[in-house]
Amino acid sequence: MRISALLLSAVCAISVSASWVPGQVAISEDFKVPGDNPLHFCGNPKDDLLEIEKVDLSPNPPQPGHTLSIKASGDFKEKIEEGAKVHIQVKYGLITLINQESDLCDALSNVDLKCPLDKGEMTLTKDVDLPKQIPPGKYTVLADVFTKDGDKITCLTATVVFSR
Repeated sequence: MRISALLLSAVCAISVSASWVPGQVAISEDFKVPGDNPLHFCGNPKDDLLEIEKVDLSPNPPQPGHTLSIKASGDFKEKIEEGAKVHIQVKYGLITLINQESDLCDALSNVDLKCPLDKGEMTLTKDVDLPKQIPPGKYTVLADVFTKDGDKITCLTATVVFSR
């Protein structure tokens, strides 16, 4: 399940939302996350507590056996305290591999961050070594992040296809 940890790291590096609804999220080019990445906002991000300015992945798309470099920048509209949650869903084709809610502050340790996250600008750079043994196929990730009070931080989704 290392691929799920990688995708969680990539998406968690920037994610957060008020409510999660099971099922598919319609991807709209109107809600593409700026930068060289496969990320989309789940919906209009205008009221999100995290304004994502740019996310660059190298290589894009990620490649098995290579190092994935993640560079992200954004602006928190308010301080993010302990108790924030992230709901992660990872699918391999139609098969759900992960569907869980966890503490955002615990998940942030995957990208060398910790809570609280201060209000204001933030930049993140992270390298993740991808294993060569990632099964080929289509992976879809949803990360819905929200404060302890249920306020939407952001919600991101991505689809990555690994080939042989």
